[in-house]
Amino acid sequence: MNQSLARRLLLACTAAALALPALAQQTLNPAIERRVEALLRRMTLEEKVGQMAQVSIESLGGGTPFRFSEKMRDAVVTYKIGSILNTPGYPPTAAEWNRIVGEIQQTAQGTRLKIPVLYGLDDIHGANYVLGATLFPQQIGQAATWNRALVRRAGEVTAYEGRAAGVPWTFSPVLDLGVNPQWPRLWEGYGEDPFLTSELGVAFTQGVQVPLGAKDKLIVSLKHYMAYSDPRSGHDRSDAWIPEHYLREYHLPPFAAAIRAGARNVMVNSALINGIPTHVNKHILTDILKKELGFTGFVVSDWQDIENVYRRDRMTASLKEAIGLAINAGIDMSMLPYDYKEFTTDLLALVKEGTVPQARIDDAVRRILRVKMEAGLFETPLTRLADYPKFGGTEHARAAYETAAESITLLKNNNGTLPLRAGARVLVTGPNAASLRTLNGGWTYTWQGDQTDSIAGGQFRTILDALRAKLGEAQVHYVPGVSYLGQGKYAQDTTVDIRNVVRAADSADYIVLC
Repeated sequence: MNQSLARRLLLACTAAALALPALAQQTLNPAIERRVEALLRRMTLEEKVGQMAQVSIESLGGGTPFRFSEKMRDAVVTYKIGSILNTPGYPPTAAEWNRIVGEIQQTAQGTRLKIPVLYGLDDIHGANYVLGATLFPQQIGQAATWNRALVRRAGEVTAYEGRAAGVPWTFSPVLDLGVNPQWPRLWEGYGEDPFLTSELGVAFTQGVQVPLGAKDKLIVSLKHYMAYSDPRSGHDRSDAWIPEHYLREYHLPPFAAAIRAGARNVMVNSALINGIPTHVNKHILTDILKKELGFTGFVVSDWQDIENVYRRDRMTASLKEAIGLAINAGIDMSMLPYDYKEFTTDLLALVKEGTVPQARIDDAVRRILRVKMEAGLFETPLTRLADYPKFGGTEHARAAYETAAESITLLKNNNGTLPLRAGARVLVTGPNAASLRTLNGGWTYTWQGDQTDSIAGGQFRTILDALRAKLGEAQVHYVPGVSYLGQGKYAQDTTVDIRNVVRAADSADYIVLC
């Protein structure tokens, strides 16, 4: 075979492989499509634009327990807001979530078209923003099981307990590849391998969402589309420089696989790819995602990221211009998360000026309404705890335990160090030994898990507690050595008593550092 022919064959095979995801056109339900079009024809431009806005609950009230102010009615009734997200600063019980979401849906039922509000939470390792829910290992721990069935089961439990709280949408799974060891969020994904991430992403998607419309299923959100985890600097939300063939070979396959499995929402990379903010990259959002992959769900921005195009990236002269670029690029819903008045006012003006075509608005709202209808929200805008008797129960706890047990990876056991000898003197040291926060990680009760110890302390064991229970209180000596600064600076530590650690080590048979 001559070299010219070999090159042509190689190019042809490569092109065919890159085009394979296009065969995964998502199938639409004709009955739902007719309902969507009928509703769309009845909607005013203001009602359509409102569906494209998502606000955070903290901007609509406050207090513990959380109470809505008049802002919630203003957002839902006056500005026709289509989605709300996040926790009120603490983890409500499932019953309290029922009350919170119920008040929102009751308000929405009082509007002209009675379109339900879509509520979303970051259920990253279980329904982790619901007090009393079952917590699973973080995604990197689930990946260590290499077990599709366990990951799918984690998805099923997450969906069941999320719906018990009345929340129908989860911002997971995370499909970012852990290819850059400098990036600080590696623990949120399934590791660096695109095949493993694809397989487990599909398993989780199937567990959480399939079949969508069932009362124990959630809408998934694939994030962060795409290459978010490979910034050149290693800093979160910073620029990645990646050739397109590399994007397609490594970063795209997990998203393509989960879309083939039925995923109905995609959340966008907060940063930039090759100098272009992903939120205004039409090639990434429309040409590849919607056209090539045949994605028929809706695309949501990440936190405040359309505003970041203007304020952080300095790409536009105004926020209004950034909104126009993002919507035209393919963003269907903006996670604002606060100023819904400015967003809706600007977007209305952009449509009336002709900067954003009416057809683009209709496409975005059609996608949002489609997913709301597919999820059964028009028929059942609120699910209630009373219908979910397995919430936080032993069956789900066993599933979490099995996943955690299979996630443990023993790398070495030189000289038969393990198991620890009965009666031995054990020194436990390090900042993580007596911490439930670090044992569970972020996205636990709150974003950074800063309330984990105060909420769960006494109910669950730390590593130190478990060692003392196993070996005896008298055999285990604890000297932390260093501790975290806390209060949002959990990546920083401070020396406490290293000298005491050194002295204690002299008389220890074993040292457990964590």
